[in-house]
Amino acid sequence: MKRFDIIDHTADIGMIAYGRELKEAFANAAYAMFTLIADLEGVKEVACRQIEVQARDQESLLVSWLNELLYLFDVEETIFCRFEITQLDENNLKAKGWGEKLDRARHSLKAGVKAATYHMLKIEKDNGYKIWVIFDA
Repeated sequence: MKRFDIIDHTADIGMIAYGRELKEAFANAAYAMFTLIADLEGVKEVACRQIEVQARDQESLLVSWLNELLYLFDVEETIFCRFEITQLDENNLKAKGWGEKLDRARHSLKAGVKAATYHMLKIEKDNGYKIWVIFDA
């Protein structure tokens, strides 16, 4: 099963993430977002970060998850290349993210992703899971 597809959107950019389980789809959504930000081939798994988010429903949880990762990238300059969702229910997510401190000389940055949005956001279960997210770029 492929991890994600990038989709064109008028002024922004989007993706569809896939997973056999919802946890895998959430992890693949995060991975897809970081592939939009940078070439992940050169990112090393030198640090592991524990991440927790809460929200009122699963769609909001997905947006909170992705935006928390963007916050860590923007403020702490941590670039992630692997994710493991350790707990996921309707309102809570606990995960681990592996990566390293951003090194602009070594990491090849692509597009600026400002935020995950609710526009066209959808989580669908059908022979696995599909997640649609549009990012404000």
